Amino acid sequence: MALLEEYALIARALSAPARLMLLEQLAQGERGVEALAEKTGLTVANCSQHLQQLRRSGLVTSRRDGKAVIYSLTDARTLALLGVLGEVAERNLAQVKDILCGLSQGEDAPEPINRDELSARLAEGSITVLDVRPADEFADGHIPGAVNMSVAELDQFLTALDRNSEIVAYCRGPYCVYAHQAVAFLRKNGFNARRMEGGLPEWREDGRAVRSAH
Repeated sequence: MALLEEYALIARALSAPARLMLLEQLAQGERGVEALAEKTGLTVANCSQHLQQLRRSGLVTSRRDGKAVIYSLTDARTLALLGVLGEVAERNLAQVKDILCGLSQGEDAPEPINRDELSARLAEGSITVLDVRPADEFADGHIPGAVNMSVAELDQFLTALDRNSEIVAYCRGPYCVYAHQAVAFLRKNGFNARRMEGGLPEWREDGRAVRSAH
């Protein structure tokens, strides 16, 4: 029973949407409390409380940088856990399927491209890759050759996109909806588009190259 209580500690840490948002942000890279609060829309005090629970469960670690406390994921297993949680929910919860279908505007979304294939296609120069995360996250690290464009900006730049090239969109990972939205919009406008399996954190964890604008 004592061992199960410890396992349940991790399950309870994952039981709040706010903590899942924080883990998604930390999968992009280490962050301070204020930056995480701004990204997630939480108050600094509430954000700090959630981070303390994530730290007690062993899912995140912290370090001091002067007066600031900087948080990061403990290791890649946390990233893998988030991915499995998303997969199980998508397979077994009808509401999750309905939400994803709504993001695709009622159409069947194309199968995502796996990272091995995307890497090969990038080397060939036969594909256009869109990073649809916010500009600051793109600057911190992105797939080499990717173009940064938010979903809201797509309409302005349709004429700049190559209609003869397949377009692949990616974002933060399994919980991020930006890539779903971008693919639906592009396909509605006649482009051959799909999303990458996983997001930038999974790409990085594979050991693949990541470029920073800093």
